[in-house]
Amino acid sequence: MHYHSLKIYCHLILFFLFVNFGFAQKNTADLEGKKVLIVYGGWQGHKPKIFAEKIAKWLLEQKAEVKLFEGTAIYANPKVMKDLDLIIQHITMDEITFKESEGLVKTIAGGVGLAGCHGGLGDSFRENTEYQYMVGGQFVKHPGGQVSYTVQIDAKKDPITKGINDFSLYSEQYYMHVDPALDVLASTEFSGAHDSWINGAIVPVVWKKSFDKGRVFYISIGHSKDNFEIPEVWTLITRGVSWAAQKE
Repeated sequence: MHYHSLKIYCHLILFFLFVNFGFAQKNTADLEGKKVLIVYGGWQGHKPKIFAEKIAKWLLEQKAEVKLFEGTAIYANPKVMKDLDLIIQHITMDEITFKESEGLVKTIAGGVGLAGCHGGLGDSFRENTEYQYMVGGQFVKHPGGQVSYTVQIDAKKDPITKGINDFSLYSEQYYMHVDPALDVLASTEFSGAHDSWINGAIVPVVWKKSFDKGRVFYISIGHSKDNFEIPEVWTLITRGVSWAAQKE
């Protein structure tokens, strides 16, 4: 390799390392000192405690202040709720009281972030439309159960998705009813192999949105713990959590 070419190559490597190290540092700075509440429970098939502990471990590494709580009762505790930067929820197919729902919705509207994945945020309280309005969508079916499908990155320049290419996985492909006002970051196309009438339907997989003064981040992947070992998925989750923790 010629000296000039080698010099350019070295500069490119240094630039790549600077950009990536800078992003990692930015993530840490963004979350350092942030007060995060992780709420888990509901249907145990999604192993909510495993996800809660995994994301808690990562947050602690970013120097965030983390509390874990099982069940929704804490949402009705204004002393806890008023002193937060972010709520991460992983509760599938459960019930929530009016007082708890009101406490959660008011907290997010007031400027606290909300983040979650799969059924833990997108299929939590099926009868609560105010909650669904806040999150931006509701799971309705995963045709075929676990299938192979592709996630297309739609917003390639967004900080949450930047540098991530389209990827494929074997998991539940969530068909969701969604808010048309979402900021869609990634989506998936259904083949119609299991339900022919949805052939070609494109449904969001990753989105972010505002809810009054609060930020909401959601990704529909996360049926099993091995989903979190997929580099693209874990990167999307951690970047989304970091984004949601910031104030508008």
